[in-house]
This record gives sequence, C-alpha cells and structure tokens, in this order.
Amino acid sequence: MELSNTGSHFMESIKIIEDAVRQNRNTLTEAEAKKFLKLFNVPVVNEKIAKNIKEAQQIAEDIGYPVVLKGLGARLTHKTEKGLVKLNLNTKKEVSSSAKIIKEAAGDDLEGFLIQPMLQGKREFVAGLFQDDHFGPTVMFGLGGIFTEAIGDVIFRVAPIDEKEARKMIDELNAHKLLKDFRGEKAPDIDAFVKTLVGLSRIGMEVPAIKEIDINPLLVSADGKVTAVDALIVLGKAAERQSQSRNIDLKHIWKLFHPRSIAFIGASANISKWGHLMYAGVIAGKYHGEVYLVNAAGGEIAGRKVYTSVTEIPGPVDLAVVTVPADKILSLIPQFEKKGIKNVLIITSGFSEVGPEGKILEEELVEKARQAGILIVGPNTMGICNPHISLYCIGSHVRPPDGGTSLLAQSGNLGTQLLAFAAKEDIGIRAYCGSGNEAMVTIEDYMDGFELDDKTKNVVLYVESIKNGRRFFETAKRIGKNKPVIVLKGGRTKAGSSAAASHTGAMASDIKVFMAACRQAGIVQARNPMELLDLSAAFSSLPLPKGNNVALLTLGGGWGVVASDLCEENGLIVPKLSKEVISKIDKLLPPFWSHANPIDVVGDMNNETYMKILEELSQWSGCDAIIHMGIIGRRSMIKSIMESTAAVDSKYDEAFVHGALQYTDSFEKQTVVQTVKLMERYKKPIIGVYLLSDNQTQIITDVNGCKYKGVNFITPEKAVKALAKMCQYSEWLNS
Repeated sequence: MELSNTGSHFMESIKIIEDAVRQNRNTLTEAEAKKFLKLFNVPVVNEKIAKNIKEAQQIAEDIGYPVVLKGLGARLTHKTEKGLVKLNLNTKKEVSSSAKIIKEAAGDDLEGFLIQPMLQGKREFVAGLFQDDHFGPTVMFGLGGIFTEAIGDVIFRVAPIDEKEARKMIDELNAHKLLKDFRGEKAPDIDAFVKTLVGLSRIGMEVPAIKEIDINPLLVSADGKVTAVDALIVLGKAAERQSQSRNIDLKHIWKLFHPRSIAFIGASANISKWGHLMYAGVIAGKYHGEVYLVNAAGGEIAGRKVYTSVTEIPGPVDLAVVTVPADKILSLIPQFEKKGIKNVLIITSGFSEVGPEGKILEEELVEKARQAGILIVGPNTMGICNPHISLYCIGSHVRPPDGGTSLLAQSGNLGTQLLAFAAKEDIGIRAYCGSGNEAMVTIEDYMDGFELDDKTKNVVLYVESIKNGRRFFETAKRIGKNKPVIVLKGGRTKAGSSAAASHTGAMASDIKVFMAACRQAGIVQARNPMELLDLSAAFSSLPLPKGNNVALLTLGGGWGVVASDLCEENGLIVPKLSKEVISKIDKLLPPFWSHANPIDVVGDMNNETYMKILEELSQWSGCDAIIHMGIIGRRSMIKSIMESTAAVDSKYDEAFVHGALQYTDSFEKQTVVQTVKLMERYKKPIIGVYLLSDNQTQIITDVNGCKYKGVNFITPEKAVKALAKMCQYSEWLNS
C-alpha cells in the first residue's frame, strides 16, 4: 500500500495526530499507534478494542485462544512494567480475571482493553524513529525484546532512506545469524523489515509532529512472518534547526587563505607571547606578502616598525591576526572597518569556551563584525596555513609541504601536531585551519569551500562537535562523490564527550548516530590521530582499489599469516592464486616457495625478482590491491650487519659500511620508483611495509613525473587498515 502526501491514507494519518493534539495528549494510544503505522506499510498485529470486560471476553472468543490482553489508555505507557499486559490467556475466565487485575492497576487512566492473538516466536527485533538534536529524523533497527538495552545491537540511519539503505542497515546487525533459518524456524521476511524501516523514514520526513516511535518487539514467528506487536508514538514538535544554507561567501573564505598582507594586532617582542609566536612563524616561513606589526605602545620589534593602530598602516591589509586580550577586541572592530579589513583571525581565548559570560561577549563580537562586513575565524584558534603561498600562520612553527590535503581541526593543539606529522612524513597540505569556537565560520562552511577548490584532493577533519548535523551530513555526502572526506571524531566515549563539551562549549551528538551518518555519507572514519594521517597518506597517494581482493607478498611466512588474519578481520579477501599466476612465479622462485597467497619469497633478496612478481600480480585480474612486506626497510638491518662485520674483521672498514648503505638506499629508491610506475600503468594500489624502521623512515615517497606516490607503512596493521578504508570508500562510491 503506497502513501502520498495528498492521498486519503496520508490524510487519515494526520487526522490521528490532530485528534490527539486536540486532547492535549503527547502520546498516541497503542491502538492509534498501530493504526497510524499500518498506513505507512508497517506490518502490525491484527487486534481489536474492547470497552469493557464482557466485550473483551467476546472478542477473545472471536479471535481464538490463546490471546494477549492489554490495558488501553492515552496515559498508559510502559505497560509491561505496570502489570498491564497479560499473555497466553486460554479461557474466558482467564480473560475476565486478567482484565480485573489490569483495571485495578490502571485506575482512572484505563480507557479500554486491547486484545491480540498470542503470537509465538523465538526472535524479536526493534525498530524506531527519533528526532536527533543534530541530524533530525533518524531511523533505528536492532535486536529487540528484553535484550535491546542490555546488548545494544542497534543500527542507525539519518532519514530519508530507501530500500537499498534499509537492507544495508539490516545487514550490519551483529546478530546476523538471527536473520537466517534459526532453530527450526524460517528466516525472517526481510522485505517486511525493509518496509518498516522505509515507512519510519517517510514518517520522519513527512510528519514533523512525531518526536519518537518505538516498535518493540517486531516478532518473528516460526514461519518467518514479521509482526509489530507493540508500538509507542510520542508527539512533539521537531526541534528548530539552523538553516541548511550557508551565510558565508565561499570566495571570502578562500581570500582568508590567500592574504597579500597581514597585520598582527598585539605584536610582542616577548618570545613567550602569542603576539610573538604568530608573526615570527609567518616571517620565518618565508611568506612573501607584506607583514605589519601593531601594538598600542608603538616602537620597533625585530627591526620592524610597530604601528600603534591598524589605521596607521600605509598599505591595504587583507588579514588581521589578533592576540590582544578578549575584552579589548570589541573596540578593534571600528578600526578594522575603517581600514577595510575583511578577514580577522582571533587567536585570543576567553569567549564561549569559558562559560556564559564569554558566550555573551562572543555573540556581541559576532554581531558587530557582521554589521561591519567582517569575517571572523575563531576565536580561540591556533591559526591557519597555506603552504602553496608559504603562509604558516600557526602557533607551532611546523611547515609541511604543499599538496592536496585540506585539514580542519576543532583542536588547535591536535591540529598542529597533525601538521608536524605531515611535515615529517612529506604529506602535502593544501590548507589548514584550527577552527576554534567557530563563532562565524563553521566546519560546514570550510567544507563547502574545500569542495570547490581544485587543489583540494581530500578533506581531513578532526571534529569534536557540529552545529548543523543535517548540513554536515549532506555536504560530506556531496563532497565524497568527488574527493574523500576523512574524519576523526573526538568525544566517542562518555569521558571524551564531556571533555569535548568543556573544550568547545557545545555538546557532541550521540556518537552512534554520528558514526552512522558518516557511514551513510561515505565519510572515511579514523579511530585515532595517527590513523587520520595514515589514511590521508594513502588516499592522497594511491589509486582507489576496484574491489577488496588482496595479494600479499612477503619476505617471510610469519608476516603472511599475520597479514592474512588482519585482512579477514578488516573485510578484505586474500584469494587463491590462479594456476596461471602460480606458473609464472614458478619461474622466478625456488621450487619450495609457498605456491599460495600470501606469496613467501623465502628470503630472496633480489630486487628484480620482487619487481617481476609485483608486475605479475598487478596484471592479475584476481586481485585489486597488493601489500608487500620486507622489500623496503632493510637499511637498518644491513647497517647493523656491516658494522658487526667491520668490528670483527679489519679488512672491512667504514668505507665498506658506507658503500653498503649507499647500495641499499639506491636499491630501495629504485624499488619505490618501479612500484609507483606499476601503479601508474595498472591503476592498482600497491602498499609496502618496512622490514625495519629508522630515523630516515617515512610513509610517503615522491616520484618525479608521477601522479601516484610510494606508500610504505611501518606495520602490516597500518597497511591493511588503510587499504580496508580505501576499499570501503570505493564500495560506497559505486553503490
């Protein structure tokens, strides 16, 4: 049965809601709830209402024993706990005595009785809908009955969802064995589950007067039939959420990252002050634009003139960086307006993150800035950078190379740590911003800007809280179709959520809903800061896999076993080698090689052999990606061996050790170049794992003239997890 906004079924559903509202009720009766849900294709139990005990007895006779008897009333919720549900009644006498007990327990709230057939089934599921504070209408499905809260096996999706997404929800359930034939009972009717979830999604989008729906249980009978035997619908106006549209001009945002001149307000000669850190980092980073220092005291700092006000600066100013105390900043807005400064980066803290008084000050600042046509980044931020113009306006003086990763962090300290890691590992950065309190420019605004930027190849976010979940979800989903969005969510636990709230001044959304929204939007989720950078390295340097079949090439058997386990645990497949591939490798390795995937090269150190095997695997249609272990990273081991040799035999000296290391370095560089060229030719990701790491070890290696880069991780776990996330993203793109 289909339902349309203009159809009679829709009008009937609205009438049920309106009748309850007129009676000042915030819930529907169970009977009303099921009548309403039936209009949206939810398979509800056949039941009847009795006004009194005698009528209940007659209906029970008509339905046929055994039956279920329930108290009915607008104020009767949580009936089981109150003793208002009687099961497995087999006679008129049992119906009568049970009805009297219910009447006694319910008192004046009793409006009648609900009689249902007593359905039997070993499996119970739950489905529901609620209005999430950030994402709006959200659909839930999971293991039901008494185990719902105890086990917590539930799946979420942000509405709207279609049948395809509903089936994905069902497939994600941990208790997947219950979705098949079980203990002599047939598998559940999956189509009935799908109709229920899609129906709930439509309710969420079409009937904003409904705050919450709880269907528990969705009972599965022995023949696989699915029936909603209990339902609760809570009414309440949906929370007013911020507009989906942005209030910030995207061109304005990118001007922020491309200033031709910068004025530092609160410049200081004291090395421990932010007023020193910020301008010193910009100048030392070889920024080519004009730099002006401003301090009410005037004078000179580091051989540069200090202006007492921005209005004294002779040339135009594209960006003002403010480090003066919070209570002094409001008075600067008229000066900025007079000077024509449109972008202001406020490093200063002491605003909404410190409590109510700070929030009031922040709101006043934003209002005055808007009136003056000024864009504020922060406050409480550690800065921005754009390596493409040698702009490093950040508190920590790290300078990553230019590249395609746009990084946004809602924690300045974590953000600068990520930049330091990027600098060490040669991960190129397109732009970085520590967003601070996001008083004017929010994470969604930056994402919109990154979407339109041709130089941004992937978007990396550290998120603690979001101001507009629906917009975040829709923006990420749209961006993800063209460039990966990689997110680390802070506040995944209760302790983390509390810390995030105290840090950002905003409570984080329920993490399960947030993570579900991420999966739905194709967002690649990291579990920790280092994984965030590992994923950034992989996505920015490798071709996407077309599937999840992985060939493993290893210097020793143990690594192959470990990597195979990791692959299976992360949803990757290690397929059997084809006869053709085995035949070709037979010509390259001794007869006792493994003849299987993982391919153990039995300690063969010949680079040419490795490369021939890698090329055979690159051509093999049976694998979508390759992980090789031990080919790269022999430098540390060989250095130790050579030094030991020189120590025990005088004919081997330092020159011998140095020569051996030079040969090893050359060998490994050649291997990386050849590996990248294989990826260029066959468009298949090849990831390495170091044999040993040392102070020269880095994840990414550039190869001149090539689109892709060499990627080598220090552990098999890092390599497998990065590849698994790439496979998940690729699958989402093609779904």
